[in-house]
Amino acid sequence: MRFTLPEHKTLTHETVITIRWGDMDAMGHVNNTVYFRYLEIARLEWLYRIGGPAHPSHGSGPVIVNAFCNFMRQLEFPGEVLARHYIANPGRTSFDTYVVMERVGEPGVVYAEGGAKTVWTDYAAKKAVPLPEAIRALFG
Repeated sequence: MRFTLPEHKTLTHETVITIRWGDMDAMGHVNNTVYFRYLEIARLEWLYRIGGPAHPSHGSGPVIVNAFCNFMRQLEFPGEVLARHYIANPGRTSFDTYVVMERVGEPGVVYAEGGAKTVWTDYAAKKAVPLPEAIRALFG
């Protein structure tokens, strides 16, 4: 089953991630679990850049409630991944994030794409709270 990224989404961040030798598995390609780390790197870089919480002990912030990755082509060492991060579908307490991954030097060739449902949470109360206005404003 392949999840489809929405047509209408907002590009918020781009980053380049170096593929490390240790990212590969015995089959000679980047291990499936590492793709989720690449998704996490792009998402966290974006959150830190917009001033998101640095640690769960600081009031409220994002919690991932589900995640997916569509694997289209095998990434292999050596190389670099261009990860483009998008946001979409804001709700009262949640929004979606998406990442499209290409190899640097191969523009337009998608190797993987994934996403996550993000819920803004009061960490002490362990319950969802409304999105901060600064986050909501990112959706236009």
